[in-house]
Amino acid sequence: MSSLDFLSPTSTAIARSPMEREAIAAGARIEQRDGWNVAVEFEGEDRHRGTVAFSDRSQMGKLELQTEHGLELGVATRRDDAWWCPTSRTRALVVCEPDRTAALREQLPDAVDLTSALGALTISGPLAREAFARFTAIDLRPHVTPVHGFRPGSVARTPGAILRESEESWLMVFGAALGSYVWTVVADAAAGLGGGPVGA
Repeated sequence: MSSLDFLSPTSTAIARSPMEREAIAAGARIEQRDGWNVAVEFEGEDRHRGTVAFSDRSQMGKLELQTEHGLELGVATRRDDAWWCPTSRTRALVVCEPDRTAALREQLPDAVDLTSALGALTISGPLAREAFARFTAIDLRPHVTPVHGFRPGSVARTPGAILRESEESWLMVFGAALGSYVWTVVADAAAGLGGGPVGA
């Protein structure tokens, strides 16, 4: 057992997102999935999908490799049903869907499990990049951050990273301790563009 195993959900405990309280206050319907309480639906969420929508994805598995990995900096690689995201030449964050986390932990026994230590939001829609511009200086223009581009840096004035998963969808990760603050910043940015939260 590693010294950080306590950060991983167990089979008996229900893990909670660092943004669960804010999601409930915004009208989320919560369900238990893969050992986590997950915000699966918000009233009226469909109206946000044409502008900018954000979704709590903190339940995704997040493992950190601390070794030479050979990945290209600035680019996320899709492999083993996970995103392999290099943060430096000797560190990489591997992000997967919750049901793949246990298998990846077995596959990467030396990785540090940061699943509960990092929060995550998916921000999507035609105005997503404009929403990001309101709280981060990371350059998300297509020629700088194309699809599969990965950019560590400051998000909402806190250390984090942004992965461009598709043309109009970005995954943002950040320290879970600042989840409430980051939710508020993102919600304010989205609301100014007619957007808001949607279910995972």
